[in-house]
Amino acid sequence: MPDTVNFIIIDDSKLDCFIADKIIRNTGKAGDIKSFTVAAEALDFISKAPPPVSDKTNVLLDIQMPVMNGFEFVEAFEKLPEDIRNGYNVYMLSSSINENDLNRVKHYPSIKQFLNKPLTSSALAQVLEGL
Repeated sequence: MPDTVNFIIIDDSKLDCFIADKIIRNTGKAGDIKSFTVAAEALDFISKAPPPVSDKTNVLLDIQMPVMNGFEFVEAFEKLPEDIRNGYNVYMLSSSINENDLNRVKHYPSIKQFLNKPLTSSALAQVLEGL
């Protein structure tokens, strides 16, 4: 595992962004953390930012959001150039354990894992162990 880990949090709930940020910082491994409450803004940021050079940036992505939901984000993300996509690990977050969502997540190569909301320290520890 790298010394520090970068994250992008995408969730329309400012409270959930705040909670995720605090949990990440409490690991002692927090690198750069960016939060977006609008998925399209996060996609724009990712598409324009230089791809991460060494370690991948981890994206915590809520499924249920207005305007552009998590699945729409991933569909657009997967159309980005490969050198950009390769700089990110995407983790889907949802408070609903919807069987359709769980099955749908498996069809996207960009999504590494499905995580339950709210994010917990133990779920984040598992993500960090897998890096």
